[in-house]
Amino acid sequence: MSENKYSRFVTEMQVRPDDIDLYRHVHSSRYMDYVLAARFDQMERCYGMSMQDFAARGLGWYQISFAINYRRALGLGERFLVETGVTGFAKATIQLLFSISRKTDGKLVADGTASYALIDLASRRATPIPPDVIEKYSI
Repeated sequence: MSENKYSRFVTEMQVRPDDIDLYRHVHSSRYMDYVLAARFDQMERCYGMSMQDFAARGLGWYQISFAINYRRALGLGERFLVETGVTGFAKATIQLLFSISRKTDGKLVADGTASYALIDLASRRATPIPPDVIEKYSI
């Protein structure tokens, strides 16, 4: 991942049997799931503001873009690391970088970018990111 001024965090995961496709490796759609699961973990564990905390404030995150570069396959039972980091904020959006690496040899499996808009759950419309959220996520 490229350098930026914000922290990056890592979540360890393992390939499950239901992640495998008919070609005997992780289906491409699962990589997005891995990034989302890592962010869910990191929001609570690393930033101190979980998805439940956002929901309690009537807020949620809506994915607006997700670009991924596949580098090599993961197989059944393999352990891997998902590293994510904020790269910037706009009025109602946050941009992230991510990488997925095989734990045993550190080889890059996939990397990419994602953007999310903060939405008001009642109106389902984008809403400015509150200053306290920017502060928590700017570490």
